[in-house]
Amino acid sequence: MLTEDGKHLYVSYDEYHGLIEKLALKIHQSGWEFDTILCLARGGLRPGDILSRIFDKPLAIMSTSSYRAEAGTVQGHLDIGRFIATPKGEIAGRVLLVDDLADSGVTLNAVVKMLKENYQPITELRTAVIWTKGVSTFQADYSVEDLPTNPWIHQPFEGYDNLSPEKLLDKWKV
Repeated sequence: MLTEDGKHLYVSYDEYHGLIEKLALKIHQSGWEFDTILCLARGGLRPGDILSRIFDKPLAIMSTSSYRAEAGTVQGHLDIGRFIATPKGEIAGRVLLVDDLADSGVTLNAVVKMLKENYQPITELRTAVIWTKGVSTFQADYSVEDLPTNPWIHQPFEGYDNLSPEKLLDKWKV
């Protein structure tokens, strides 16, 4: 649900999973065949996992991070992992790069550039995101929702950002 002022988008688990399914349909309806899904951790992990299951394709993972301060609400320096974890040796062929959103576009632009420059075995690279914000400098090949008001997206699992083992002990009285 988008707030009246357009500054916040609240997404339930059901809505989140429905959006990933709609993303899968967009990819499927394009007719493009791919060999591997490469997701960007952390935001692309959940969509990547679900798409991997739907398309029955191997899931590779690349770690990136820029939102760390204040429970992940402040963007800082972009770090891109040096290695890609993949079940099949080196990532190659037609690759679908998945993240949750194209926010500023900084991460996706940097990762696409790095992959094109450093991973010659990738013969074709396409991108998929759930959301694209109006301020984004990156336009994914596949996207479900355009967000012209650039809201902060409150994803259903954000509660874990402020949950510690101590709080879990208190909650569950273990």
